[in-house]
Amino acid sequence: MSKQAFLSELRKRLSGLPKDELEERLTFYSDMIDDRVEDGIAEEAAISELGSMDALVSQIIAEVPFSKLVKEKIRPKRKTKAWEIVLLILGSPLWLPLLLAAAAVILAVYVCLWAIIVSLWSAFLSFVVSAFAGIAAGIVLLFRGDGLNALAMIGVGLVCAGLSVFLFYGCKAATKGILKLTKQFALWIKRLFVGKEEK
Repeated sequence: MSKQAFLSELRKRLSGLPKDELEERLTFYSDMIDDRVEDGIAEEAAISELGSMDALVSQIIAEVPFSKLVKEKIRPKRKTKAWEIVLLILGSPLWLPLLLAAAAVILAVYVCLWAIIVSLWSAFLSFVVSAFAGIAAGIVLLFRGDGLNALAMIGVGLVCAGLSVFLFYGCKAATKGILKLTKQFALWIKRLFVGKEEK
């Protein structure tokens, strides 16, 4: 792919970005390609070193602040006509509650996912506390001369310690998964705002 084809494809995919942001990104990648070509790398090789177009677009969208995207999208491209304003006002009893309900459902699902993560970490913490308490109680019972109960308490403490190790790795993986899901969802929302604009 040539430099011009690369830049025009990038421009097309990022056409929803604010104009100053788009030009800044295009200039950045143009200069980067030029620098690599000056270092003796072929233009096609310099472009292929940048990675796939999808990965670049995702990275650029992730770096642009959400507030800039929203501001660019809600800025009117033309003057709103009176009949459009009237339709928006008359339709607001229908579309506004639906929009609020959709936002509330998304927020509720997100909060529920984090509540699951918090409860998993709480269970991990309870196993850790139970392990220490069981071993400590077993030692106390051992000094009191109650060997059978002491052995049972130490055994319970060790089982809780083992379960806490397994639960720690599960909690860690679940937390990473939710964070990755959150990042992907935020990127998806940003992509909705960037979307290709019709010229």
